[in-house]
Amino acid sequence: MNIDELVKRISKTDGLSKTLGMHFISTPEPDTLQASMKVDERNRQPFGFLSGGASLALAENVAGIGSLALCPGQIAVGINVSGTHVQAVSEGDTVTAYAKLVHKGRTLHTWEVAIKNAADELICTVQVTNYVFTPKKKDAKMQESKKTEE
Repeated sequence: MNIDELVKRISKTDGLSKTLGMHFISTPEPDTLQASMKVDERNRQPFGFLSGGASLALAENVAGIGSLALCPGQIAVGINVSGTHVQAVSEGDTVTAYAKLVHKGRTLHTWEVAIKNAADELICTVQVTNYVFTPKKKDAKMQESKKTEE
């Protein structure tokens, strides 16, 4: 899935993905994409391991980007995120989220996200459900004014 233009556009206003150090990656397959994140002071626990919340945020963000790419002009928001952490990741390592669309309905998208460390070991599995809707006129005007500011 090619998300390069979408990532350029949202990188100017996006807060959480920037704050945690996420980088989104296009893939050649139409219903997949990736994101990476270095484990550092922005997203680790006080003990030096990747925070489970940061893993879930990575998964929700990559799935959200995927739903936005599939539905131009619409809004996608996460309504359910469920993850299982199977291995700790130490500060200094980099994790990569591999997202695959498993259901594309008119208003609901379900994504399966596998997060792996640099050694390609599974560290977390996450299921994300996004609600996709057309913005109201007020929301559309706000989005349009943000585009013209760019």
